[in-house]
Amino acid sequence: MIKRTLHAALLLGLFLLAGCSEQVPNTRGVYMLMDTSGTYTQELKQAQRVINYILSTLQPGDSFAVARVDTGSFSEKDIIAKVRFEDRPSRANQQKRVFRDKVDKFVKGVKPSSYTDITGGMLQAIEWLTEARTGKNTILIFSDLKEDLKEGYVRDIPLQLSGFSVVALNVTKLRSDNIDPREYLNRLALWQERVESGGGSWQVVNDLERLESVMKL
Repeated sequence: MIKRTLHAALLLGLFLLAGCSEQVPNTRGVYMLMDTSGTYTQELKQAQRVINYILSTLQPGDSFAVARVDTGSFSEKDIIAKVRFEDRPSRANQQKRVFRDKVDKFVKGVKPSSYTDITGGMLQAIEWLTEARTGKNTILIFSDLKEDLKEGYVRDIPLQLSGFSVVALNVTKLRSDNIDPREYLNRLALWQERVESGGGSWQVVNDLERLESVMKL
């Protein structure tokens, strides 16, 4: 009787441990925001390089989405492509080709937006990655980080980023930054403060050759 009780307790313990491990999946989610305002659209060829590299690193069960940053970015309509990779390699490769084609089509026909709602894009990224239930979440921001909101848009909203890594890529310097470098440095400091005060980690990567280290976060 005692042996049976111990055996049952052991099985229950293993079951509970298995349940706990399922709550923290060993998968990753990546959400990339692409700035489409003004002349920054000229940088989107570089963004395609980043996307192709990320596609080559993601594994079965991982999730990936690419969205545009435009006048009002807190919308699923701004998601250009999204996917959760399947286990079969042949199927995963097909998913990657479809994903790449959607991005290529978008870049070829993109029209510059009048405003830049980065905060709205980040809020959408947080929502999408949370619903994806991945273990490690990364938000990539391909932008000069100059937010320009249309009159009436409210974006003074705390960002809930606990457990998220936020990486700013290709933060190009504006003409005004060359005149007064403090503008560039203040822009970076502002976003770092917003991310870290929300519990997230922050990194700036302007040398795209360092993407490998980013994807290991």
